[in-house]
Amino acid sequence: MAAACSRTLCKVGRYFLETPTAARTGTVSFLLGNAGAHGFRRGLSTGGPGFRSRLLSSVRAGGGRVLGCAFLLGGGLGLYQTLKLSVQQHLAEEDKKVSGDGLKMTLYQYKTCPFCSKVRAFLDFYGLPYDIVEVNPVMRQEIKWSAYRKVPILMVDGELQLNDSSVIISSLRTLMLNKEKSLSDVIHCYPEMKSVNDRGKEVKEYNNKYWLMLSEAQTAAVYPAKGMQKEEMKWRQWADDWLVHLISPNVYRTTGEALASFDYIVREGKFGTLEGFFAKYVGAAAMFVISKRLKNRHNLQDDVRQDLYKAVNDWVAAIGKNRKFMGGDQPNLADLAVYGVLRVMEGLQAFDDMMENTKVKSWYRRMERATLNHEGRS
Repeated sequence: MAAACSRTLCKVGRYFLETPTAARTGTVSFLLGNAGAHGFRRGLSTGGPGFRSRLLSSVRAGGGRVLGCAFLLGGGLGLYQTLKLSVQQHLAEEDKKVSGDGLKMTLYQYKTCPFCSKVRAFLDFYGLPYDIVEVNPVMRQEIKWSAYRKVPILMVDGELQLNDSSVIISSLRTLMLNKEKSLSDVIHCYPEMKSVNDRGKEVKEYNNKYWLMLSEAQTAAVYPAKGMQKEEMKWRQWADDWLVHLISPNVYRTTGEALASFDYIVREGKFGTLEGFFAKYVGAAAMFVISKRLKNRHNLQDDVRQDLYKAVNDWVAAIGKNRKFMGGDQPNLADLAVYGVLRVMEGLQAFDDMMENTKVKSWYRRMERATLNHEGRS
């Protein structure tokens, strides 16, 4: 309707400029009388019955050219604003389509799980909206519909199920960068594989999970410097294969720390009253014992804090002094993975000790701001 009104204004303006004064009056009445078909009559009638007569009087008095210019200017501005709004809406729709904003996502998680925290860090940084379903870690009724019994699980549009934190992140990032693929196409690039781990237990793994499925030109645009892609993949895998295994031995290092950790887990998780009581005391005792086994399994030092300090300082050294993040001026997927793993210790003694005794603090605070402010959205 705005565009129609603007076109009518322009027609009236051209008429005033091109028609001799003596011939205008009757035709002006005709134009004004029939402009209502475009929604124009309503705009002109707002001044009351005297408005049209004053307008015609000004035409007779010889002000037609001024009036014509005014109509042309008004119509031109109207068309400009209409075109501008149309372009803005189109760009917003394209951005929504490419960025993944149009997807309805639901994350099934344990809040204190480092793998779930990785996914939240990614979604928050890129400003992707999502709902959270907190899963009861004892009964897991919230995911009883799923054959895959671990978290995180990301459901997209109520139909597509994405499993494994690294697959979720790689799939969504690929979708954001590659306009030619649908999410269902992307998921097929990460096939599920069954294998036997070093303890003889059958496990599910996913091929290619640290790769983004991009064309050669897209890859060059995302990773302009030599070695950037390999570096990102290496440290994403490091976060999964090494850093995450340092969390439990450190947060359950002593009986006091184990109780404090389970107090936090019960407070932040989804437990009933009785479940919470047993989880806090029985769970803390069990994890204190298990953490000792984990220390032996992963060949950690007697003082597991030293392994944590070394790992975190190795990470900071890999970033170097000339970069804010491993991704440069903006975090990359390795930054988000490491940050996601480390932040599950917030509020616990292990976190305070890490911040006090390593060089990670400045980088960590930058990551904190970047995710809170959704800096990846821009």
